[in-house]
Amino acid sequence: MVRTSSTLGEQLLEAQVRFHLARLTGDELTATVTRVAEGVLDSAGDRQIADLVDASTIKDIVSRALVEVPGSPAVAGFVELAREIAQVGPVEPFALADVVDREQVERVLDGALELTPALGRAMERLTASPLVGATATRFMGRVVGEALAANQAMADKVPGLGSIMSFGTRAAGGVVGAADKQLGGLLADTAGKGGTVAVRRLNRIIVETLEDPVTRDAVLQVWDLIAAEPFDGLDHHAHDDQVAGVLDAARDLVVTTLATPQIVAIGHAVVDGFFESFGGYTPAELLDELNLDRTDLIADVAHFAPAVVQAMTDTGDLERLLRAELAPFYASDEVSDLLGT
Repeated sequence: MVRTSSTLGEQLLEAQVRFHLARLTGDELTATVTRVAEGVLDSAGDRQIADLVDASTIKDIVSRALVEVPGSPAVAGFVELAREIAQVGPVEPFALADVVDREQVERVLDGALELTPALGRAMERLTASPLVGATATRFMGRVVGEALAANQAMADKVPGLGSIMSFGTRAAGGVVGAADKQLGGLLADTAGKGGTVAVRRLNRIIVETLEDPVTRDAVLQVWDLIAAEPFDGLDHHAHDDQVAGVLDAARDLVVTTLATPQIVAIGHAVVDGFFESFGGYTPAELLDELNLDRTDLIADVAHFAPAVVQAMTDTGDLERLLRAELAPFYASDEVSDLLGT
């Protein structure tokens, strides 16, 4: 029987589909994936990243990612999952000291304390806020009042000393009360000199406290106490609704902020910085800079591929996709002419 060109084309299509299915299933899959991954890296090995990837395309991807991804249902699901894990805690409670190196904590603390001058300058700007001035005035007044009350209680235990302290307390109380009565004026007009002075005094106290060497030891002592406690989830410290409210508010803040043109522009600047720093590298050189071993990377790809391909094979999607990609070639006029010949 004479075979028609269409029949021969169909037979060739079936043969090629079977050939590729055999290479993508069973023992051949790992070898095929490894060979393809090595071929891709080899072909791009001598070319610079700037020649392989277009910076403007990456910027478009970054823009879409910043605007669309943070507010996506998937990210919301991850946030919810993270909240649940944090609430329940690890399967086996552990102390922070077991996972956090104390020397690293000291380095972070020392770096933070070195920023004290910058903190002082930032806090100085708070003097422009009448509300902050009022709050500082109240705070300082309450501290003085509490100190006087404590001294009065101690003096009352000594015969004759209580009446003397009582006179001093009433005098100081009058001064504090007079300052408190002026808060309305601080909020209403520019007569905020008292609040400004209070803020600056409070700032000076905070800065001098941070510069005190004892503060470093105190912070580390607090860390030692916290690090020794087993971490067993947030359920023991906060209600689920409270944690969810904070996370939802923080997520909404992040979503709104990342979608702004200013943040997108920063993302573009990061892309430009990457290409400026690494655009001249080849893929192999970049892998070395990232401390990623090429052999391990290829092995990871070959490790994950079987599960994905097997799932596609079980549903018949792999054969369908292969056939859909190859069929147009055998149905083309050029192939029909060749087979007819």
